[in-house]
Amino acid sequence: MTMMSTQILVVDDDPQLQKLMRVGLGSYGYEIILANNGESAITLAARKQPNLFILDINLGHRPDGVDVCKTIREWTTAPVIMLSANGDKQSVLSALAVGADDYVTKPFDMEILVARIKAVMRRSSLEASSISSGEIRVHDLVIDLVNRRVTLKGEIIHFTPIEYKVLTLLATNPGKVLTFNKLLMEIKGASSERPKQQHFVRVYINTIRKKLKDDSANRISPLYIFNEPGIGYRFTDIEASE
Repeated sequence: MTMMSTQILVVDDDPQLQKLMRVGLGSYGYEIILANNGESAITLAARKQPNLFILDINLGHRPDGVDVCKTIREWTTAPVIMLSANGDKQSVLSALAVGADDYVTKPFDMEILVARIKAVMRRSSLEASSISSGEIRVHDLVIDLVNRRVTLKGEIIHFTPIEYKVLTLLATNPGKVLTFNKLLMEIKGASSERPKQQHFVRVYINTIRKKLKDDSANRISPLYIFNEPGIGYRFTDIEASE
């Protein structure tokens, strides 16, 4: 469904990309505000209070996209999608660490970007409703947050406390990329944010997938938990899966 009233602040220093965004996203009914540097982006963010931000990570000079994201997170919870160059994983990790919701790698397909926009906008409303209802339902999986019970096709699936914590962290952030470090802090504690310990995350994710029959032994492609190579994992978008 087209969201005619959604206002998006696009921050990029490439005039061609700005034009592409104005025309391309405008054709989907979005209202586009443009900024070509970090300073004007922060000013416009405070003045316009847009519904969503699309920030290029590399703006040529400071403040860059990561700086902008960190600054606006001081006063807004509006979704933030970062644009990154191929192979710029460290910058993506930095952006996710300061509050970005998702990222899209350049060059990108406009339909993919629009799908990501719709997903993060859905998530911003779904998170509150899912938590308030105390239950998450997706495909044959039901996570009862109140009673800490997980069922698959009506059958109770038993998880260890850490496995349950990781699963619910992913499931309550559907479609959002959760980095290895974010998940590692849930597993090992805040003092254990070390790249060499990422294998702990993979071990727990693999175990969770097996219990959900979401692994390669049961499915050609995952149904619930997806890899973001070199970055982390994301849980399927709830509304998109129904």
